[in-house]
Amino acid sequence: MPHICVKVREGYSRARKARLSEALANAIVETLDCPAFDVSVGIEDVAPDEWADRVYHPDIAAKSKTIYKRPGYAPPR
Repeated sequence: MPHICVKVREGYSRARKARLSEALANAIVETLDCPAFDVSVGIEDVAPDEWADRVYHPDIAAKSKTIYKRPGYAPPR
């Protein structure tokens, strides 16, 4: 039962987020060979000035062993 939590900078339309969620769900189904009804996707908007505190430090830096694709930007302070 995969669940994907996506955090993006605020400003993307609901339509774009819907397309993203479908693409991610399809990739999960294909890659993990699981039923589509098992997959859920959440997308959370994050203001750029909150990125370090709400995303980078708690989800990337603190969970570095779970990160399979690292960001290319310099770590924010």
